[in-house]
Amino acid sequence: MVGIGPGAKIEMSQRAIDALQNSEIIVGYQLYVDLIADAVPNKRIIASAMRKETDRAKTAIQEARAGKTVAIISSGDPGVYGMAGLVLEMISKENIHLAVEIISGIPAAHAAAAALGAPLMHDYAVISLSDLLTPWETIEKRIQSAADADFVIVLYNPKSSQRDWQIESTAQTILRYRLPDTPVGIVKDVTREGETVVITTLDKMTSYPIDMTTIIIIGNSTSFVYHDYIITKRGYRL
Repeated sequence: MVGIGPGAKIEMSQRAIDALQNSEIIVGYQLYVDLIADAVPNKRIIASAMRKETDRAKTAIQEARAGKTVAIISSGDPGVYGMAGLVLEMISKENIHLAVEIISGIPAAHAAAAALGAPLMHDYAVISLSDLLTPWETIEKRIQSAADADFVIVLYNPKSSQRDWQIESTAQTILRYRLPDTPVGIVKDVTREGETVVITTLDKMTSYPIDMTTIIIIGNSTSFVYHDYIITKRGYRL
């Protein structure tokens, strides 16, 4: 499994590039395949649409069992909402013995944090708002717990054409624990063409364009804005 980072080719590690170039077959979501296609010419590509993760994993395992060197790509890091867990679950369930290598990548949350300054300088929680695989009741409980514990909160998958109310509900939940002027960073398409970076406040967060390629970082009680940066205090005495 290969993490290709948040999108820009310069954000990929040399280890990831080498793994892709040394593979015979590359398997991935079509959007992510398109991001790295120029770096891996003359490779057999197996791409599919969103929500076909299980099919991609099955195909990759079949090809690997047939003796092929297969790279399954994930955006960001394969162990952060990526393919690593699914593949390992599948081979463990079937008791399949394969040589598996997991190559880390820069998670979108970390790339977004760098674009915003230093919002993750203290403890933080990463929560996906997608309820396709996790019940909303569970997600909501995690949001409440993270907000109550004063974690900086990173939101993945905040909104889609089919899921347009969860981000509003999330904002209202966090507002029960945080001040309205709590700093919030909204980063869309981080490191990719068309990247946008917005710094706003919790009470105004949902008034900005948000979709599935957006990462949202909500500060804690110590976070503040200085010029174009969100900074979360680490606790140093200055």
